[in-house]
Amino acid sequence: MIVMGTLLVGGFAFVMAAIVYQASKLGDKKVQASAPGQVSLPAKTSGLALPPGATIAAMALDGDRLALHLQTSTGPEIAVIDVTTGTVLSRIRIDAD
Repeated sequence: MIVMGTLLVGGFAFVMAAIVYQASKLGDKKVQASAPGQVSLPAKTSGLALPPGATIAAMALDGDRLALHLQTSTGPEIAVIDVTTGTVLSRIRIDAD
């Protein structure tokens, strides 16, 4: 019983030490985002050429990819943009049958 108690206390101390160690490594990294959920964008600006009369219906961010759901006069379209470079990776036209 003494051995099991010692192992239990030692294991708990080891887990706590590992948590403190990992938390101290996170503090060393310099994170630019000021709040959870915010993304630090590059200082340069870039533009996206939309067709005449097009509007952005929705946006979705996943990592460094931004998906824009566009409503155009020819129909709905999705543009996938790399937010780190500002380049359009693909445009997907949605054809309804």
